[in-house]
Amino acid sequence: MPLCRVLSRAVFTACASLSLLTVGGNASAAPTTILFVGNSFTYGEPVGASGPTAMSFMPGSVTDLNGTRIGGVPALFKAFTQEAGLDYQVSLETVGGKGLDYHYNEKLQTIDKPFDKVVLQGYSTLDQNKPGNPDLTVKYSGLLAQAFHAQNPNVDIYLDATWSRADLTYKTPSPWYGKPIYQMALDVRAGYDIADQASSLINGVIPVGEAWNRAISGGLADSNPYDGIDAGKFNLWAPDNYHASVRGYYLEALTMFGSVTGLDPRSLGAADFVARDLGISATDATALQGVAFAQLASAVPEPSTAIMYGAAGLLWFVRRRKQTAR
Repeated sequence: MPLCRVLSRAVFTACASLSLLTVGGNASAAPTTILFVGNSFTYGEPVGASGPTAMSFMPGSVTDLNGTRIGGVPALFKAFTQEAGLDYQVSLETVGGKGLDYHYNEKLQTIDKPFDKVVLQGYSTLDQNKPGNPDLTVKYSGLLAQAFHAQNPNVDIYLDATWSRADLTYKTPSPWYGKPIYQMALDVRAGYDIADQASSLINGVIPVGEAWNRAISGGLADSNPYDGIDAGKFNLWAPDNYHASVRGYYLEALTMFGSVTGLDPRSLGAADFVARDLGISATDATALQGVAFAQLASAVPEPSTAIMYGAAGLLWFVRRRKQTAR
């Protein structure tokens, strides 16, 4: 359900009008270009998990700027946009175990190109040497935003706030050891919020870690993989209790999809082929779509943001009807 369903009739009318203008005006528009910059949390490291993996998902559908032929979360995102009738040209530049400082200092020549949208994901603890300290993330997200803005003044830049690591909560000494499983995700989000506020060129934070928290608190996902997975729940973590399982990466991609496109992740539905190809049941897929939607809807949008969500939602509906009519 597009967010404008919960708005006033006047705002919904504005959403619908804007959507129809968008559909009419972009019939022959160029693809929307998007770049994902990050590490193993973006490229979908499976860490020995059996079965289909996010990392190996449709690598030919995206452009890996490092030439490693990885699909990962960007390929999941690409598939979602195809299902929604959107035209996205997706690129990724990912290196395991690295933060945004590495991408700026070592990969800027590779990524310094004009993109319409960019998603930046830093080290899982914000700073590898100073866990929980946002200073490095703030500095280099700002520098990268400046570089992308110089290439395209209209670029939209998002920060991917990732999940709590079970290993750092239950086993390994860290700032989060012994704390509730939700805390690390909240602290990571707070660090990215500081980075967002520090740069006028950054458009917002994607609440991936909070979506994980919601799945856990809602009883869908298990909170502690070290003591076994409760009946009727699934595990969001990979076997190392650090990276994500296919369901964890699926939820990450859903949250990105909703944040970047403004579409309701529930529109993908039980027939979503991404979930099917990853070995995720239709029941789990629709539950995770609902979690992503609920997390994105939990922040009351400004009127302009609400109109954007509504416009994008109606645009999806019109495109799907056109596809059905073919």
